[in-house]
Amino acid sequence: MSLINQERRGRIAIWTLDRPERLNALPDPEDGQAFADACEAVNADPEIRCVILTGAGRAFSAGGDLKAMKARTDLFEGSGTAIRERYRRVVHRIVRALYGLEVPLVAAVNGPAMGLGCDIAGLADIRIASDRASFGVPFLKLGIIPGDGGAWLLPRNIGYVRAAEMLFTARSIDAETAERWGLVNRVVPHDQLMDEAMDTAGQIAAQPPQALRMAKSLLRQGREASFDQILEMSAAIQALAHLSDDHLEGVSAVLEKRPGDFTGR
Repeated sequence: MSLINQERRGRIAIWTLDRPERLNALPDPEDGQAFADACEAVNADPEIRCVILTGAGRAFSAGGDLKAMKARTDLFEGSGTAIRERYRRVVHRIVRALYGLEVPLVAAVNGPAMGLGCDIAGLADIRIASDRASFGVPFLKLGIIPGDGGAWLLPRNIGYVRAAEMLFTARSIDAETAERWGLVNRVVPHDQLMDEAMDTAGQIAAQPPQALRMAKSLLRQGREASFDQILEMSAAIQALAHLSDDHLEGVSAVLEKRPGDFTGR
């Protein structure tokens, strides 16, 4: 059975990590392909404007499978060279696919998000946490390091000193601390989590789809590009946006005090 249970509600795709008996542990060897396929399908579908990612059962994702680590099976089998290649073909394929998702990704973090699970949540553009959620990167506690790009991602999400504290102490943080540190946008009661995520995704999905994808790309580029580079990219992208039907519809809708009806043209 595939790790990702996929559902479609109008212009919103809902992905549920569906391995609850193992606290949605990942990755199994086939999980890289599962994420790559899911992200590629969304990128190729102009009708989808937002994705929600959540977990089945009581966890978002517990991260790596400790039993497989102990037995040195699956991802952790064989020589150092073999393990390195599996990280590149499986773990890195997951995080590259999510980072390359062209539409906004909303993480609805329903429970513990540990290790790779924490970093997968951190790849989302917007993160909403249940009051039962917790976050941790306990790699050092297991005698390993973040092999999933977390050393690049986590400091960008919460700053170096907080990322260092989480990594070097291996302590997890609760949802309220995650909100205070900026790891999540907000915390909601557990039974309201998916309603809140759907409401947020609905507001996103109401935006003009091509401008939405371009805006996400520009925001991501802004993490690394210089100010001058962003200005040049903005001018080029803006020129395309001004020529779209959705731009004229947006202007008309504001002037006429009505919601816009965007078609992606």
